[in-house]
Amino acid sequence: MTQVLSRRALNRATLERQLLLRRSELSVAAAVEHLVGLQAQTPHSWYVGLWSRLAGFVPGRAADLLTDRTLVRIALMRSTIHLVTPRDARALRPLIQPVLDRDLYRNHTHGKPVAGIEMAKLVADGIELLAPRPLTNRQLGEQLGLRWPGRATASLVYAIRNQAPLVQVPPRGVWGRSGPIAHTTLDAWLRPADAAPASLERLILRYLSAFGPAEVKDVQMWSGLTRLREIVEPMRPDLRVFTDEDGRELFDLPDAPRPDPDTPAPPRFLYDFDNLLLSHADRSRVITEAHGRQGYRTQRPAPQILLVDGFTAGDWTVDRTGASVTITVRPYDRPLSAGDTEAVAAEASALLGVIAPGAESADIVFAPPGRGI
Repeated sequence: MTQVLSRRALNRATLERQLLLRRSELSVAAAVEHLVGLQAQTPHSWYVGLWSRLAGFVPGRAADLLTDRTLVRIALMRSTIHLVTPRDARALRPLIQPVLDRDLYRNHTHGKPVAGIEMAKLVADGIELLAPRPLTNRQLGEQLGLRWPGRATASLVYAIRNQAPLVQVPPRGVWGRSGPIAHTTLDAWLRPADAAPASLERLILRYLSAFGPAEVKDVQMWSGLTRLREIVEPMRPDLRVFTDEDGRELFDLPDAPRPDPDTPAPPRFLYDFDNLLLSHADRSRVITEAHGRQGYRTQRPAPQILLVDGFTAGDWTVDRTGASVTITVRPYDRPLSAGDTEAVAAEASALLGVIAPGAESADIVFAPPGRGI
């Protein structure tokens, strides 16, 4: 008989895989590979995601990995910028390319302007212009406009970003610094290297290691790929099969950790595009009904979410005024318990020590429960 995994069991298994039950001793690069990358289209918020997962995390040291090219930011899963190792940049990009192809031609803004274009020639032009040195989108667009008159230059740039593996280069994304979005080609940025063996089967196994147990629909939501059932079915004999409380079939690695559902889960501050909240079709293993009532889908910027006992319990913001920094925590429907408030305050205090080490004053405020951020 197939074992049924409760919502809480799925929660604890996923938190364990995501390094959120306890902070890991993994290096930053090893953790990024284990997680199959971090969504990182914002320049700096993903540092909080690593801080919440890794013991002794120092943002400046992680930033050094960007500048020395141990990590790169590149368009991958769901056609969004991800932080990955060079090895994964080379291995994952060909597998995810169908997602980027689909995004380009269905894109509401850029699809029509590039329809019917000689794409191979456009991409070759882009690579030729970007290989010698990084260019901002504006710089690249101006040069492409000379070669492709009458075309929307922003759409030409977007097409090249989707069709060729481009790295978003520092100082963009470097902790404590920033800069305009600028790209060069992956081959120009990295030393020549053989691509790691890549297959959809291997991609699915890595997803399960970081996000499982999971449905096929979950893998598709995370990656943006479709028709993965035909890849998973032949893998069935080598996987564990479970069901959730609603009867959905879940696949997992045989030896993957599945902690006791009563394992304590400390509070965790997630960043605005944390993969934990974006990588399952059914997100109820982490996301509560109260979260769904917040109207986040219509709000910008994206919220930063607080986990309490492993589930979404509120949101948090950082406000900077001069040399003062305040973290404001807002629970959802009701105030946190005294014990949870103490634990959240301790986590927030530790976070302040990382994001605002030189602040003259650093405060933690608990706002009344209520909708909105």
